[in-house]
Amino acid sequence: MTFHDRSKTPLPSVPAMNAAPRPSAKLSASRLAAVQALYQGDLRRSDAEGLVSEFRRHRLGHDIDGAPAIPPDDELFADIVRGDESHGIALDDAIRARLPANWPFERLEVLLRAILRAAVYELRSSLTTPARTVIDEYVEIGHAFFSGGETGMINGILDALAREMRPGELERRKDGGRQAS
Repeated sequence: MTFHDRSKTPLPSVPAMNAAPRPSAKLSASRLAAVQALYQGDLRRSDAEGLVSEFRRHRLGHDIDGAPAIPPDDELFADIVRGDESHGIALDDAIRARLPANWPFERLEVLLRAILRAAVYELRSSLTTPARTVIDEYVEIGHAFFSGGETGMINGILDALAREMRPGELERRKDGGRQAS
């Protein structure tokens, strides 16, 4: 794993497109903003309500370096941030159970933990969002920050947890959602 001190590195934001953003772009922006908030909260020991309030006032939908940002889905953003606080121990336990025996949870970089916590919360709570979508979205967020094996770890942990939390969902075939034989 490649470890970097990102405590002073600004987190990237999703740039806006010229046309009205697709609903999926708003959801992607929400996930990225939630990861940013969880990262910030972990470094500053901030509570969920303070993070949600601060991000609503100062970050969500605000221009980024003069370019308009895609406005996130505020409900999804707030749900993920609050869900991390409400279910943090269970989320951490689920992640911890999927780490190699020689890799303690505390060894995970703060940003990697934030990505995994947000994703695991969404896998547990947003049952209308396909597990594959959740996994793909958070792996993409990982690619924005990491260049080493971290994204493979994100994918592996989320895939294993999705198979456990949503049995059969990832095995369904794309042709109508029927179970593969």
